[in-house]
Amino acid sequence: MSSTTADQATASQKPLETRLFINGKFQSATDGKTFKLINPYTREPIADIHEANEQDVDKAVAAAKAAFPAWRDLTPDARGVYLRKLSNLIRENTPELARLESISMGKPVSIFFDAALAADNFGYFAETGWQAQGTSSVNTPGHLNISLKQPYGVVGAIIPWNAPLIIFAFKTAPALAAGNTVVLKSSEKAPLTSAFMAKLIAEAGFPPGVINILSGLGTPAGSALASHMDVRCLSFTGSSATGRKIQIAAAKSNMKVVHMELGGKSPAIIFEDADIEKAAEKTQFSIQLGSGQTCVANSRIYVQESVADKFLAVFKEKFGAARIGNPLDPTTTHGPQADNIQYERVKSYLEIGEKEAKLTMGGDAGNGFIKPTVFENVPEDSRLMKEEVFGPVVAINTFKTEEEAIERANNSEFGLYASVFTKDIDRAVRLSKLLEAGTVGVNCTSPTIVKDMPFGGYKQSGIGREGILEGLDNFLQTKAVLISTSS
Repeated sequence: MSSTTADQATASQKPLETRLFINGKFQSATDGKTFKLINPYTREPIADIHEANEQDVDKAVAAAKAAFPAWRDLTPDARGVYLRKLSNLIRENTPELARLESISMGKPVSIFFDAALAADNFGYFAETGWQAQGTSSVNTPGHLNISLKQPYGVVGAIIPWNAPLIIFAFKTAPALAAGNTVVLKSSEKAPLTSAFMAKLIAEAGFPPGVINILSGLGTPAGSALASHMDVRCLSFTGSSATGRKIQIAAAKSNMKVVHMELGGKSPAIIFEDADIEKAAEKTQFSIQLGSGQTCVANSRIYVQESVADKFLAVFKEKFGAARIGNPLDPTTTHGPQADNIQYERVKSYLEIGEKEAKLTMGGDAGNGFIKPTVFENVPEDSRLMKEEVFGPVVAINTFKTEEEAIERANNSEFGLYASVFTKDIDRAVRLSKLLEAGTVGVNCTSPTIVKDMPFGGYKQSGIGREGILEGLDNFLQTKAVLISTSS
C-alpha cells in the first residue's frame, strides 16, 4: 500500500461504533461483556465489540414487539419514506462502508459493490409495500370471501460475515416494507457495517424499536433469537451446519417460519464447443472473488477432455493474475481470509488436496493469505469435492460425456448454483432442467445474480427463496376471511 493511499485511509477513518442498538438507542451489553475484533490483514485488534446475551435479545425483541403495531398500521408509502432515506444514506457513506468491511473481514475495497446493491434494495422496497395484496372470491353462495396478506410481527435475521451489508439489506428491507419489525444479529467476524447501519437508521429517523441490531456470538445471542417465543419468522444466511441448529431451535420453540440460504459446492461444466476464453475468465473470477469466501463460488469445474489443456492454460493465467495485498489498497483484488479460524480451515483442505489430488497452482501464502489454488484429478469422494472450503481453492476434473458431467455435478448434498458453458442451445436447455441447483447459469456463472429472479438452493443449500419479487411474500402470512352475506 502506498503512503498516499495509507494517508487517505487514515484520514477517512471515523470512530467505530461497537455497541448494541436497541429501541433506537446505542447501549452496552447487559453484562458489559465484549469480544475483540481482529483485522485479518494487520492481524492486530481494531475494536472491542459488545457481545449480546440472552437478556439483550429479550430487550431487543420486546422493543420490536412494542413497536410493531404502530409500524404495521403505517401506510406502505409512509414506511417507504424511511426506507428511501436509508437508501440515500447508504450511497452517501459508501467509502466508509467499504473501509469497515475491509478492516473487519478483509474484503478489498476494489471489489466493493455491496453498498450500491444494498441501496438499490432499500430503494426498491420503499415503493413495493402496496403489493401486499390478497384475493377475493364469490364462488361460495351466500359468502364474500377474501384473503389478507399480513406481517408476522417480530422478524429475526441472522447474517453472515462474507457479505454483511448486502444480506442486511436483503433481509431487513422486505421485512420492514411488509410491516414487520426486526431484530438482526450480525456475525462476530464482521459486525462493523451492521453497527454503522444502525447509525444510519437513527439518522433516517426510524421509530424506536422498528430495527434493533445486535452483535454477538452464535451462542448465546443467535440461539436465543432462533428459539425466542416472540419471534414469529426468522431469516438466516450462513453454513448448513448452523442452519440445522436454527431449524431445530425454531421447531422446539414456537414453530416459527424459517427461511435459510446456506452453503454451496457449485459446479461449472465446460463443454468443448464453449467459448473457452470467456469460460475461463468467468469461472476463475467466481472462485477468486472475495478470496473464495462466497457460497456461490464455482469450486468444482468439470472440463470436457478435448479442451482441458486449453481451458487450464487460460484459467491459470487469469486466476494467477490476482493482486494479493492490503485490502484497503484500491489496486488489491485478493485479500486475506476473514480471520485465523477461516485461514486454518482452508489450510486443512490444502493438506487434503495435497494428499489426494494434484496441486498444480497456488497454496498457502502465509500471514492469513491463500493464493489462488488449483487441484486437478481430485477423487469424486474426496472431502475437497464434497465439502465447502470457502477459500480460493478450485477442483478441476475432466469428463467425456454429457451424462457423466451431469451425474458428477449433481453428486453433492449442496445445490445452490450450477453453470454450463456451451454454444449448443439444446444442450443448455437439457442441463438447465437436469442440474440440481436453485440457480443455473448458461454461459455465465456466479456472482451473476439478477434482481428479478428468485435466489435460493436445492437440498442442503437452503429453504425458500430471496429476491425483489420474492422478498415481500417471505415476510407476509395469509389469512382467509369468510363473510356471510345471507340474511
